Amino acid sequence: MRTTGFPWRDGNRVALLENGEEFFARAFAAIDAAQREVLIETFILFEDKIGLELHRRLVAAARRGVRVEVTVDGYGSPQFSPEYLAGFSDAGVRLHVFDPHPRWFGMRLHVFRRMHRKLLVADERIAMVGGINFSADHVLDFGPTAKQDYAVELEGPVVADIHGFLREALVSQGTGNSWRPASGSVTAAPGGTAEVMFVPRDNHRRHDSIEREYRRAIRAARHEIVLANAYFFPGYGFLRDLRHAARRGVKVSLIFQGEPDMQVALSAARSLYRHLVDAGVHIHEYCERPFHGKVALIDDDWATVGSSNLDPLSLSLNLEANVFTRDAAFVADLRGRLEDLMQHHCQAVDAAQVPRGSFWQAATRPLLFHCLRRFPAWAGWLPAHTPKMALAKPPPDAEPGNAPT
Repeated sequence: MRTTGFPWRDGNRVALLENGEEFFARAFAAIDAAQREVLIETFILFEDKIGLELHRRLVAAARRGVRVEVTVDGYGSPQFSPEYLAGFSDAGVRLHVFDPHPRWFGMRLHVFRRMHRKLLVADERIAMVGGINFSADHVLDFGPTAKQDYAVELEGPVVADIHGFLREALVSQGTGNSWRPASGSVTAAPGGTAEVMFVPRDNHRRHDSIEREYRRAIRAARHEIVLANAYFFPGYGFLRDLRHAARRGVKVSLIFQGEPDMQVALSAARSLYRHLVDAGVHIHEYCERPFHGKVALIDDDWATVGSSNLDPLSLSLNLEANVFTRDAAFVADLRGRLEDLMQHHCQAVDAAQVPRGSFWQAATRPLLFHCLRRFPAWAGWLPAHTPKMALAKPPPDAEPGNAPT
């Protein structure tokens, strides 16, 4: 399998952030400390208590002279009040909307090729990458449907890659597909000892970049794979690599949603259980609340955290971004949290209880896997267009003085 062309950067500090309580505290602190620039991309920005707090801090940053650029997805963040927009506009915060579309009969129909990344860079010094959106359903007091999720905070040379990507995305209609990482080493303030690689996925030459990194690491695994992903329905090659790893003696543990926010996600993953457990793969369903994570670790020295699910939308259509890390301390931290999840908050799937299915299901399984294998190519046949990015502005009669603070 060919290389991705993304460099590993030495000398980074990497900290795991679990759920909104940890992520929002660090994100807001980075914004408050910024003196020159804050760049944010998020799939979802809701005008709830988290969105209002982000608004207040970004407005304050802009008013002290910080350049603030925020990009949201037109499907994930469909609308804002005039007051919310006026508050940004009055302070000088630029709010960009990736691929905005009008609603048809109250419905959002542009589900394909969304900007699904979650990135933040402050002053080219600190970056955050993960799966957590700026919405209140990522904090525990939201209730039983609060999401379980992860992000990372980064300092060191890899921040220059993420910053360069975000700056380029602002001038390339949000796609970022013209960005190329700097060759050679990158000079940055000392961060730590971790090797980190930043990998975006687009619908051009990087259409399978994240999947390639996953599969390369799975094939090289020696003793352990722990993969926790909210939406799991990958292609045939990915499933084959997991099965081969388990059969050569690698302990393969998968964590999926047991209380999904969308039932179809659980149904899709469960349709693969028999195929996986027959090879010795261990499956766990997180049953306390919706699981939204997109993380994995392999052996003692490899991990990934990001926005990419392992389903057709993320692997073949959405714009995504993950970081890949080689750092024993970070892997140990992630392993400890995922082991706690499996032991105390998940239901282990009993292989003996997984139905073998009917004769008809067994006969059609090869066709299913053929479809999975060919899906990325077929996805290119879906109705496509050149995405646009628009600057969100308040209506002429909006009054900045009434904006949320």
